[in-house]
Amino acid sequence: MLQRVLLCCGILSSLLYIAMNIFIPGGFEGYSSVSQTVSELSAIGAPTRAVWLPLGVIYTLLFTAFGFGLRMVSHQNYRLRLAATLVIMYGVISLAWPFAPMHLRGAAFTFTDAMHITLGIITMLLMLAIMFCGAAAFRKWFRVYSILSIILFLLFGTLTGIEAPRIAENGPTPWIGLWERINIAVFMLWIIVLVIVLLRGRHSDPPSIHAN
Repeated sequence: MLQRVLLCCGILSSLLYIAMNIFIPGGFEGYSSVSQTVSELSAIGAPTRAVWLPLGVIYTLLFTAFGFGLRMVSHQNYRLRLAATLVIMYGVISLAWPFAPMHLRGAAFTFTDAMHITLGIITMLLMLAIMFCGAAAFRKWFRVYSILSIILFLLFGTLTGIEAPRIAENGPTPWIGLWERINIAVFMLWIIVLVIVLLRGRHSDPPSIHAN
């Protein structure tokens, strides 16, 4: 039962983050989910910062709990165990986000902005590594699905990165919000599918997730 609860935290974390991106922007007049990044919702001076931060902490705790559940069901699948370790690392590192906020566009670039960029890069690399480990841990359709997810993640991550430097310059970023949200959604959906696969398996001795 504990394993199932912890695994379900993965689904809950993804659904919470998606809901945050749907409803919170409404509290930021003039904000565009298409042309502005997710981080701008929690930027210094943003009217939505006070709402985003506590919900972001809840998301982080749920995702970290999922990591422990993933470790409990990994058994002898060392690739899945590595994915679990990376998920927990992701959760621990994400606790630093409130202390590394970016500034709103047009403000002077500071140390916290540099920290924010660094955390963003680390987070994206961890997401990618988690999906790689998941792809290696399974066979058949989930491996194919994971590979396709990785390709989409890299594609939209690249598109986001192309426009990202213009934020500090307060330049135009017509599609950065859309590209970034698709990039994040690919990972969130992958987590949900992974949890469903694990919940449908036999946790006591799941043959579908043994190391190959």
